[in-house]
This record gives sequence, structure tokens and C-alpha cells, in this order.
Amino acid sequence: MIRRRTALTVSAASALLLSAPLITACGDAPRPGAAAVLDGGRITVSQLQAQVKAVRQAQSSDPRAAQTVAGSGRLNQDTLIRMIQFRVIERAGKDNGISPSRREVQRARSAAEKQSGGSTALRALYLQQGIAPGGIDEAVRMDLTRNALLRKLGTSKVNEVFTQTSKALDIRVNPRYGKWDNTQGTAVLAKEAWLRTSGGTPEQA
Repeated sequence: MIRRRTALTVSAASALLLSAPLITACGDAPRPGAAAVLDGGRITVSQLQAQVKAVRQAQSSDPRAAQTVAGSGRLNQDTLIRMIQFRVIERAGKDNGISPSRREVQRARSAAEKQSGGSTALRALYLQQGIAPGGIDEAVRMDLTRNALLRKLGTSKVNEVFTQTSKALDIRVNPRYGKWDNTQGTAVLAKEAWLRTSGGTPEQA
């Protein structure tokens, strides 16, 4: 479970991202304007900010908005970690012949909606994890990919594959979000296991 710190309002989160200095392209630091660099490309601060904004907007309309916002004080860092992890999982899946189709994603999402008590309940569950409604399909696709890898390779081998894939992507994170750890699959100071389930509880390796 991710430990949360103090909450940031929408305006405060935006101000934090906009006011932070750009990182110069030297040594292991990402390129200017990048939240992270991986596989020769980058996740820009603007892309990260857009996802954070989508979550904040969804939270503001949630009946439990105050509680949800109070529990997402590290949303910027957690969102970036998830964005990087999704790319690592996607690459690991493709390297092992696994790429869920749109139909498979929709079937899995429908099943999850029934299990959770409907589409509204499912959106609320994902929102508690910092995932906006527009990001649910991608999250479901990553769950399908990860679970297919587990079935094909086993937990121990999957962790090894994730670590190798992470190293191959040469991930570098803007220091304001921490330093990437290829073995743990997270930025330092953030607790986010590779095999984290949709419910937010890490699977045991």
C-alpha cells in the first residue's frame, strides 16, 4: 500500500510542477522538460501534469472528494512511477509475445465492473489508486499483461524479466521525483511493487 503524505490542491500541484526548475541534460539527469527519460524517448512534465489534472478533476466530483484528495498527497510521484511501470510491463509483454487485444481489455473491464458492483464503483476503486476514469482501460491492459506473464513465466522469472527490461530501457527520472531503482521497479522513497494488484495490495513474490 502506498503511504501518502499531505494533500495538494489542484492549483498547488500545478504550481509545483510549473515552478520546479528544468533539469539540464548532463550525466544521468533527464532532458530539459522531462519528468523521465526511457528507451530514447521521454515522459514530459506536461504529460505527467495532464494525468494528475485528470485525477484531480475526477476527485473533485467524487462524493468522498475530501477523503480521496487527502489520501493522494504524493500523486505526482505515484503517477510518474505508474506511467514508467506501464511502459516496462508493456515492453516485457511484447518481448514475450503478450499483447492483450481491445476485446480482451473490454471483457476484463466488464467482468471487473460486475465484481465491484458496477461501472461507478469500479471508477471509484481506480480513483482511490490515483487512476482517472480515462486511464482505466490502460490499467486493465497492464493487469492482463502482467497476469499473462505470471502464468507463462512464474513470479520469480517475471520479476527478473521486469528488472532486465527496466535496465534495457535505461530509465532516468527527474531528481524531483526520486531515482529509479530497476530491481524494485520504483523511484527511491516511493513504495510501489512490480506485482501490485488492482486493489492496491502487492502480490507476494
